[in-house]
Amino acid sequence: MRGAKSAKWVAGAAVVALAATACSGGSGSGSGKSDKAAVNPNGTFSVEVGEPQKPLQPANTMESNGSIVVRSLFSGLVGYTQSGKLTMINAQSVTSKDNKTFTVKLKPGWKFHDGTPVTAQSYVKAWNWDAQPKNKMTNSFWFSDIQGYSDVAPDKGKPKADAMSGLKVVDDNTFTITLNKPMPYFAYKLGYEVFDPLPESFYKDPKAAGQHPIGNGPYKFVSWDHNKQIVVKKFDGYKGPNAAKNGGVIFKNYSKLETAYQDLKSGNLDVMRQVAPRDLPVYKQDLGKRAVDQSYSAIQTIAVAFYSKQWKHINPKVLQGLSMAIDRDTITKTVLQGTREPATGWVAKGIMGYQPNAAGDITTYNPTKAKQLIKEGGGVPGNKISIQYNADGGHKEWVEAVCSSITNATGVKCVGDSKPDFQTDLNIRDQHKVKSLYRSGWVLDYPFISDFIREVFGSKADGNQGGFSSKKIDDDIAKADSAKTLEDSEKQYQAIEKELVNYMPSIPLWYYKVNAGYSERVSGVAYNQSGDPILTGVQVKK
Repeated sequence: MRGAKSAKWVAGAAVVALAATACSGGSGSGSGKSDKAAVNPNGTFSVEVGEPQKPLQPANTMESNGSIVVRSLFSGLVGYTQSGKLTMINAQSVTSKDNKTFTVKLKPGWKFHDGTPVTAQSYVKAWNWDAQPKNKMTNSFWFSDIQGYSDVAPDKGKPKADAMSGLKVVDDNTFTITLNKPMPYFAYKLGYEVFDPLPESFYKDPKAAGQHPIGNGPYKFVSWDHNKQIVVKKFDGYKGPNAAKNGGVIFKNYSKLETAYQDLKSGNLDVMRQVAPRDLPVYKQDLGKRAVDQSYSAIQTIAVAFYSKQWKHINPKVLQGLSMAIDRDTITKTVLQGTREPATGWVAKGIMGYQPNAAGDITTYNPTKAKQLIKEGGGVPGNKISIQYNADGGHKEWVEAVCSSITNATGVKCVGDSKPDFQTDLNIRDQHKVKSLYRSGWVLDYPFISDFIREVFGSKADGNQGGFSSKKIDDDIAKADSAKTLEDSEKQYQAIEKELVNYMPSIPLWYYKVNAGYSERVSGVAYNQSGDPILTGVQVKK
């Protein structure tokens, strides 16, 4: 199944204090294999989450707490296997002869949770509505590849149209998508939930629909008790290949991962997405075979608020120097207890196009070179930096360790800028009010290299919250998007990644891993390439 997030900002990162030592224990891998215990097909289970930042609308979610819920309620055209192979979900086929015009044929008989049919118009109308600036959807720029988007959402002036000319309904189960120019990987992008359909009832009151969504996915919405829990139940009329093997899910809201872990151990929580920071050294011993230690396609970075006075005209050498002042090897082995791997570029592992050492030596700890680069670049304005992070995601310890490393290596004062929760952190980013630097994490939306470059560093990309902009990078991205083959596009994007070292749009830190677990009440628990538990495969024991 595809990656979350929705151009997903990752909420958490499990860490422990420097003095902690790892303990041996079970080595569960989250294989998804159920045990021999009898199961209750109508049983419900609970999952640890935080409060979603936005209403539950497919095109309005760009963070992990909301996306896991949205993906339970909606199904799109395509999905992916763990190896990144494209699979059909609501689509029967997605074909193109020229990589510019795509014909989508839907599987007949699909219905929304209100009983109305899912048709070609359900997709076309939704995408046009999502693209309109007046509707203020967070991910509207994802439709910019489609012909006519600039008329619906122009850079300047009033819209000239309310529908994209590149979308045409052929019949109830067929529609076509014409792009501005050929794009060999466009079909992969269709797996991101921004491209999900909407029922007719949505348009009567979009605001209310965000609080009580009606989707076409494996689960049906029941209730949302804000800051407490979201409840969904199995949709018996679901016709997709990933029908639920359980009766429903309770998304339980936690402000502290430590509390969630205690609930997991006591049986008051069934599935965690990330183990509590202080319990990371012992979770394998505590959970045995129910402990999960698994890589997935996400990366942690330190992003730069380029709109701020401090960084507006910064020489990239300063950021290169700060990067080389971070002792990633020591921090990942001690503070992160070996649960992360030092990053050597900006693209996560497991992605088509990943390449080792793309960033050259700027991710290698070298205090002497770090000080030299900072000096050559004119120094850090004010000789002080701060790193904003969300306190509910287990980031405090590693932020302090990174700051300590930078200060010890260069003399630049560095402090953490803690925000109470992920929602607050994201709102400050959205408002362009970050003071200096901020903790950022990105997980795949689709398993191709462009997702970690174009969707994060393109000047107009929704995921570009720091304000990085380079005409040269934008032009190179446009050329890579227009490559004749997927292989050519991949090679060109790999060349772009190697060029990023000369611009330093962010500082790569490390690649993520799932360090999680589940209770004795459930079996069949597995985690996908985006690090989320595969909800539909979980089985509840009798």
